[in-house]
Amino acid sequence: MDISELDRFDRAILQEMARDGRISIVDLSKRIGLSKSPTQARLRRLEEAGAIQGYRAMLDPIRLGLDHIAFVEVKLTHTRETAIAAFNEAIAKIPEIEQAHLIAGNFDYLLKVRTANMREYRQVLADKISTLPHIAATSTYVAMQAVKEDAFATVT
Repeated sequence: MDISELDRFDRAILQEMARDGRISIVDLSKRIGLSKSPTQARLRRLEEAGAIQGYRAMLDPIRLGLDHIAFVEVKLTHTRETAIAAFNEAIAKIPEIEQAHLIAGNFDYLLKVRTANMREYRQVLADKISTLPHIAATSTYVAMQAVKEDAFATVT
């Protein structure tokens, strides 16, 4: 499904679902201005097309004692496809890595790592991240405050 295929009702459904994934079909239909049946059919079509990938609970990391965030720049020894594939497979197995992005720039990856505190982060860095395949160097930046951490919720 391409963004050009979405009409204003599809966009409104996506906006509302991003805001509240547990909204009832009745309330969703009222908010977007369609009756229940067409709203339900559109929602199902958006799910089947992959525009809505799933539903999950949003946890509060602060209340769960995970308020230490570090961003890690990673340089690989080389960026051949085999190295990237091996690195990608390995980082997927580390639960403390919340996000990982392949970057075009002075380094190869940017990782968002969430732990309870600096001591735990240092252990994750030493025991897990630094042992990943093809790592040449890392640089860490510790976040002092999360100013904005919204999930993707804009469809234009």
